[in-house]
Amino acid sequence: MTELSKYTSLRVGGPATKIVQVSTEAQIIAAIEEAGDTPILIMGGGTNVLIADKGFEGTVIRISNNSVQAEVDACSGATLTIGAGEDWDTFVQTTIASGFAGLETLSGIPGTVGASPIQNIGAYGHEVSEFITRVRTYDRQEKALKTFTNSECQFSYRNSLFKSHPGRYVVLDVQFQIRRGEYSDPITYLELAKKLGVQPGDKATVVATRAAVLELRASKGMLLSPDDHDSWSAGSFFTNPIVSQQAADGLPDAAPKWPLNDGRVKISAAWLIENAGMHKGDEVGGARISSKHVLALTNSGDATASDIAELAKRARDHVKETFGITLEAEVNLIGIEI
Repeated sequence: MTELSKYTSLRVGGPATKIVQVSTEAQIIAAIEEAGDTPILIMGGGTNVLIADKGFEGTVIRISNNSVQAEVDACSGATLTIGAGEDWDTFVQTTIASGFAGLETLSGIPGTVGASPIQNIGAYGHEVSEFITRVRTYDRQEKALKTFTNSECQFSYRNSLFKSHPGRYVVLDVQFQIRRGEYSDPITYLELAKKLGVQPGDKATVVATRAAVLELRASKGMLLSPDDHDSWSAGSFFTNPIVSQQAADGLPDAAPKWPLNDGRVKISAAWLIENAGMHKGDEVGGARISSKHVLALTNSGDATASDIAELAKRARDHVKETFGITLEAEVNLIGIEI
């Protein structure tokens, strides 16, 4: 049996009972139906997953369909329907090269288009849900195609209807509405504004914005490189916790805090980890906190999934003991817990 470590950015994960490669909608549905009631694991880029050393007892379906349908209006922009297997950053790069704006702050996020609505990926002040008009899926429970409008997707911070019902909906393609333009939306994220040399609220060209985002992600070890073990990660392992105003007020003034419209406050997970006694370079077996960013848990070369899970547990427990906040994994945990 093939080790799943071959297909994941963390380079860990034991064997699967069966692995199927599919590249068309018909093949995706056929593979799902053939699996019957046995467990299935849908994989695209394998960049947001930690799979147990024992592997996966079921069928792994690796999706690589990257069909593209486009309706372009000379004035308003484009409606793009993209297959679930398309590489996310390739898609972003293509939109920019074609003269469109909107997705530039989401540059460099690893994974596939199909995974983007599930996690409601986001970075530097924007989330993918701002640009999605519909998501077409296969409903395993009803054994039928089902299309969701943006509002029906129930998007929230790093969450969606699809994430809330794991295993039920398999994304087939995603439709985006993006505008024509050379300039970004106003840059609201302070770190990105500084990198671009503009004031918060100013705009920059989409080309410059993409370049700045890629440089920032690389500096944090968030761009995958086969030659750099310090980037062998699944991106940010934890989400930024959202807490009550009272809980936020109980944290030190130095803790980065972002008030939300519902009265709650988003807190920096990286700050919590660093100030709870964990440090860049800390290790458990072959697992290591990246030297570039504490949210990236990496494989130094010979890590096991258990090593990475133990390091994540250690970081989570330190934050809980120090600040009373429980960090939630952003990475999908398959057959393993922290």
